[in-house]
Amino acid sequence: MQSWRGCLRSFLLGWTLKFSCSSHFFIAAMQPSTNWHLKENARDHHTSKFSSKELIVRRGQAFIVTFNGTEQPEQSLTFIAETGPKPSKLAKTQATFGISSTVSKESWSAVLQSTSSNSVSISISSPPNAVIGRYKLSVQTTSSGSSSPASLGTFVLLFNPWSSGDDVFMPNKAECEEYVLEEFGIIFAGNKNHINSFGWNFGQFQGDILNICLSMLDRSLNYRQDPATDVSHRNDPKYLGRVLSAMVNANDDQGVLLGNWSGNYEGGKSPSSWTGSGEILQNWKKSGFKPVRYGQCWVFAAVLTTVLRCLGIPTRTITNFSSAHDADGNLRVDEFYDASGNHLDRAADSIWNFHVWNESWFSRSDLDPSYSGWQVLDATPQEESGGIYQCGPASRNAIKEGDVDLDYDCPFVFAEVNADCMYWNYDPATGKKTLMFSKSTVIGQFISTKAVGKDDRVDVTNDYKYEEGSTKERDIFKKARKKLGLEDKFDPTAPTPQEIDQKPDISGKFKVSGPLEVGKDLNLILVLANLQSDAKTVHLNMTAWSTVYTRRPVHEIWKDSISVTLSPKEEKQFPIKISYTEYQQQLTTDNTIQVTALCHVEGGIQVLVQRDITLDNPAIDIQVLGEAKVNKEVDVEVIFTNPIDTEVMDCVLQVEGNDLLRGILEIDVPPLKASEKSSTKFKLIPFETGPKHLLVNFSCDKFADIKTFKMHLTFYSETV
Repeated sequence: MQSWRGCLRSFLLGWTLKFSCSSHFFIAAMQPSTNWHLKENARDHHTSKFSSKELIVRRGQAFIVTFNGTEQPEQSLTFIAETGPKPSKLAKTQATFGISSTVSKESWSAVLQSTSSNSVSISISSPPNAVIGRYKLSVQTTSSGSSSPASLGTFVLLFNPWSSGDDVFMPNKAECEEYVLEEFGIIFAGNKNHINSFGWNFGQFQGDILNICLSMLDRSLNYRQDPATDVSHRNDPKYLGRVLSAMVNANDDQGVLLGNWSGNYEGGKSPSSWTGSGEILQNWKKSGFKPVRYGQCWVFAAVLTTVLRCLGIPTRTITNFSSAHDADGNLRVDEFYDASGNHLDRAADSIWNFHVWNESWFSRSDLDPSYSGWQVLDATPQEESGGIYQCGPASRNAIKEGDVDLDYDCPFVFAEVNADCMYWNYDPATGKKTLMFSKSTVIGQFISTKAVGKDDRVDVTNDYKYEEGSTKERDIFKKARKKLGLEDKFDPTAPTPQEIDQKPDISGKFKVSGPLEVGKDLNLILVLANLQSDAKTVHLNMTAWSTVYTRRPVHEIWKDSISVTLSPKEEKQFPIKISYTEYQQQLTTDNTIQVTALCHVEGGIQVLVQRDITLDNPAIDIQVLGEAKVNKEVDVEVIFTNPIDTEVMDCVLQVEGNDLLRGILEIDVPPLKASEKSSTKFKLIPFETGPKHLLVNFSCDKFADIKTFKMHLTFYSETV
């Protein structure tokens, strides 16, 4: 480069003016004209989906900037990139760098690309471990003196999973597309016997979402306590993931979402009514950053997915069925039932039908390399960690290997997927408890996530633990207990060896007989089998309660008591019918019912038989009437048939879909008589090509939040 200084004689329109006045210099800095090459840089940095007029790029990768100018004398150029309230070179929140001939992989650098009579183009690169966030970029010239830096404007720097030097580097490009760029997701719910799913619009590239995500960081407790130090740590995905797991819930910091598991959602929206993160984050901002009401685990996880994908950290939602909440950290979960078979809400421990958390992909520089990869983060406020409600990152590999002594929150996550269960009979009058049975194979089943590039379910249970009941799995469990100091510690609440070794005289199970649908009667069969060679008399107390998905009892629906005699080795079946009219008024929006039978065996130990039932909502159908083309109107029809013999009222249809609708469409639907079919039509105009998902949520006074989604392809219009 024959001297790049010589090429810069024409440079910087109006931003440095020198006037000679006696022996003094007068330097005036004005805003130079800057071309950020938004389209080209966005394409190269996988940020084209953002709808911002501000440059958004990823760290560890070059971007082009062009400055316009008029002829100036030979000058030296120094660039200044800085972020945060107190930029500092020591904290790596400020970088000063000149033009060099090659890109540096360790620091910020600038390489001259081209010059013309009135402009110069520079390629600027950040290191792969740069602090992420909004930067100010300035340039300074010196020529036998100095001038004040002139601002070139601002840009946003994100994590870069496409860059091999980045902590979040993900070598599989299809996974990068899914876990960073995909705005649609599927979340699995229900229970271990009946897995269902629903769509979710993460919407990480919508309008103002990036700015809201950056605001979350600036409203965290860490930032409030020490802004400069907090910003300096934003190069580290494990730090950011932990901070954001706290900020998504509102418990300590006026974060995004207020949790509510009561079944009563007055003063806010039922958690099951949300269909996407965008509305939640926008509401948080519009309210002056007051917590949005209300969230439950899948809502917390979905919002955290949105935020982390927006910032460039590969993230997915994970559903764990029969998920333990081990409140006292002993890797054991205790459940209590009274003599009537009622599930008592008296223990801090609980077993949820399902629980949803996040996995994010990054390396763990603080641990051995074997612990890098997927890391568990959980924004649902369950237990405090470090004095506030945050959880993770816990290495998934550490969980599988029982290395619960590693940061962060590994014992809690280990228990969620592998705790042992103790089921007790409790007498409230005397306070006496009697162990009925224990199980080591109940917790952590069918751990699920969405497939890459498809709408299928993928089971990742074997990534969290060895085969349930195997010698290896039990050895890992003992290893975890030993690391936590539980093996040699006396626990007065633990069952005695004699209690654990007790063998029941009978066995029992509930079988489903008929459809599991809201609006239809629930038909079950209780099957009891005598395991002994002599007759057994059994007194049964049976109950059915509506619950929330955490299995907390809400309303009693039904109860009955019978006595039976079982001949030696005999099996008997007892049909149970719970009518729709019995459960209709008591059902929560989770559509869950717990049925129990406490069997008092004369001369033997008590046996508990239980089953958690999740009822499906009636179906709703979407039809796209015609071929969807960009910028061309297309009709959509939503069809719903009232399946019950009474009228349904207060019907509302809510529709959203990225690149199909701007915002959320709400349509009031007229009341529907028994068996009446409704057809609701609306128009949409797709504004991007490719596969798109349309999400629909239908509610009325008898059915809450009937969800479905439809994927279809959008094509270019012939007129485009």
